[in-house]
Amino acid sequence: MAKKAVIVLSGGLDSTTCMGLAKKTGYELYPITFSYGQRHDREVTQAKEVAQFYEVPEHRIVDISFLSQIGGSALTEESIEVPTEAKEGIPSTYVPARNLIFLSLAAAYAEVIGAEAVYTGVSAVDYSGYPDCRPEFIAHLEETIHLATKTGVEGGKIHLATPLIHWSKGETIQEGLRLGVPYHLTTSCYQGDEEACGECDSCRLRLKGFADAGATDPISYGVKK
Repeated sequence: MAKKAVIVLSGGLDSTTCMGLAKKTGYELYPITFSYGQRHDREVTQAKEVAQFYEVPEHRIVDISFLSQIGGSALTEESIEVPTEAKEGIPSTYVPARNLIFLSLAAAYAEVIGAEAVYTGVSAVDYSGYPDCRPEFIAHLEETIHLATKTGVEGGKIHLATPLIHWSKGETIQEGLRLGVPYHLTTSCYQGDEEACGECDSCRLRLKGFADAGATDPISYGVKK
C-alpha cells in the first residue's frame, strides 16, 4: 500500500508547493481544505483545481465557518479592512488560532485514513509575522498530537511536515517550478477577486518571491506589478 500524507491545501502558493513536494517524496496525496468563513471562497475554488491537477484519490473540504463568528481578523470580518501597507507587529490578517485548528483537524483526518504525515506550508522566513508559523509552535503541536491521539498512544506517529519553514518565498518558488507545481492555478490575494490586487501583504510577498526567483508570476493582477 502507498504511504499517505494529508496536505492542508488552501489553494495558495505555499500549500500547492507542499503538494508537489509530498508527491516527490512518494506520498499518496490527501488534501484537506477548510472553508472557515473567510471573506471570499476563491481559495476553495483554486484548491479544487489544484487537487484535480494532482489527480488525488480524495479531497476533503471541511466547513468550519464558525471562525467567522469568532472574528478578530480582516479575513473573517468585513468590518476590518485588509491592510495594503506593511506595519510593525502582527497584522490584522492574522486569524486567531487558525493553524492550531487546521492542523488539529488535519491530524484527526490523518489518523482516520492511516496517513503518517500532515504537510503544511508555513514559513518562518518570508511571512507576515503570524505566531502560528514558527518552528517552536510546530514542534510543540506535533508532541501534543502524539499525546492526544490513539496513533500516538499505540506507538505510531503523525509527523507535521513543514518543508518550507526555513525557505524564503523565492526559494519556495524555485523548487516549485523545478517540480512543475501549477502556480497558474493558485491564489494568494486576500481580496479574492478574479484578478489579484497586488497590494495586500500576501500579494506583495508573492510578487517579491517570483522576482527573487527570477520568474514571472503566471496569475493576473488588477494593478501594475
